[in-house]
Amino acid sequence: MAAPSSVIERERKYEIVTGSGVPRLVGVAGVETQDDPVEHVLDASYYDTGTFRLAASGITLRRRVGGHDAGWHLKLPVSADERQEIQVPLGGDPNKVPGRLRRLVRAYTLGEKLVPIAHLRTDRFAHRLADGDGRTVATLTDDHVTGEAGGESARLDEWRELELELDPETDPGRLEEFDRALAEAGASPSPWPSKLRRLIGDRVPAPPRDRKKPTAGDVVLTSLREHYARLRRADVGVRLDVEDSVHQMRVATRKLRSALRTFGSIVDEEKTAPLAAELKWLGQQLAPARDAEVSEERLREQLDDIPSELLFGPLRQYLTRYFAREAEEGRARAMATLAGKRYLHLLRALDAVVAEPPLTGRARKPAKSALRKPVRKAARKLRRAEAAARELTGHELETALHEVRKKAKRARYAADTVKPVYGKKLRQWRKNVKAVQSTLGEHQDTAVGREVLHHLTIAGHGEGQNTFTFGMLYARDGETAEKLRARFAEEWRRLRKGGRPGWLR
Repeated sequence: MAAPSSVIERERKYEIVTGSGVPRLVGVAGVETQDDPVEHVLDASYYDTGTFRLAASGITLRRRVGGHDAGWHLKLPVSADERQEIQVPLGGDPNKVPGRLRRLVRAYTLGEKLVPIAHLRTDRFAHRLADGDGRTVATLTDDHVTGEAGGESARLDEWRELELELDPETDPGRLEEFDRALAEAGASPSPWPSKLRRLIGDRVPAPPRDRKKPTAGDVVLTSLREHYARLRRADVGVRLDVEDSVHQMRVATRKLRSALRTFGSIVDEEKTAPLAAELKWLGQQLAPARDAEVSEERLREQLDDIPSELLFGPLRQYLTRYFAREAEEGRARAMATLAGKRYLHLLRALDAVVAEPPLTGRARKPAKSALRKPVRKAARKLRRAEAAARELTGHELETALHEVRKKAKRARYAADTVKPVYGKKLRQWRKNVKAVQSTLGEHQDTAVGREVLHHLTIAGHGEGQNTFTFGMLYARDGETAEKLRARFAEEWRRLRKGGRPGWLR
């Protein structure tokens, strides 16, 4: 069975006065010709959960017949003008969403059944816009839509709209040129992100509104919602095997866990402790896939820096075989995790915390006063971790510095959470904390790198490989670690000396 195809769609929708003609765009954004319209009749059935979980996240899922791209379409928002469209061919039961698409949106549906929620019929008149060489720049469509929404009270609606979609090879910046030209022609931007939302907009739960003077709870919840959104978006990427998606999912997982622990005085830590533990478990399940990516990339960069006369044997081919196995095992573990009930329960628990957070009394206080203490606490834990590492050596020092790195990361995440409140007051301190974290991250890479090199040396020797180069890299990593510890000491002095707001002392 063929894998779903994926494209990035860049488009804008416009309102147009009934009875007016389609604007001419020749001379705009490099357009030399505007073809006569080609008519298509598009018939689409839309699917969502009974509580409109997909629509609430800006996602549309439909089965469409007619046009050049008939099939099942899943559209995920990327930015205001961009959406990722994942397509699956028609086939099978026309009334049942294909399993591949159901799995892709599992982090959004949380296991709820996908059912038909609306039907749209579009009489489309498409005008191809081409440059002087005949290449397509964009497509302008004049859509006449009839929509029917089901539910407790059926709804019928009719409207007309224009849609300007750029060709994938066209510079996204040209959207602005088209936008100005269409405005001059009397078209106005549509307030609706999609035809479906226009039809069912009032049935979709509205996102929470920001207050002019946010409470501490408002600030922390905004951060939690952002990280939760990133985790779900990365979930789709992992399932599609998109590059860096495992990393992005781990980052979102860490930030969620960090926020719950750092701001436990705002979102009741006692009630969210089980969720924080499950987030730690999720990060551990994703770790092997990400660690294999990092280790292979780092080793290949190291080999590129070694003179050819010190490279013995087909080491790059050996690394390819070794890390292919590691990557396959890591991905299999990640996919099994995402398919499991434990992960689904985690998502449901996280969704519940975001939707109905267990806020403490402190959460109702003004953000500026109530959020100082959690950030101070994170800064204090960072200082204590550094102090505990000072007199250590060897493996104990490496372990302690890794703890300092984790505390620095949590302090930086705390600063990111409260940035809307304190803004510039934390900028320099955060910058210094990040420098410490980055250096200790490189230091940790050398520690992990030596473990990998030790394993490669033993495994390679057993396969008859010449492992001299691995031994040399092992020694280099030891030297690099010493230099990084010296750099960390200097950065720590800088962090302690200045750039720290008075209320963090």
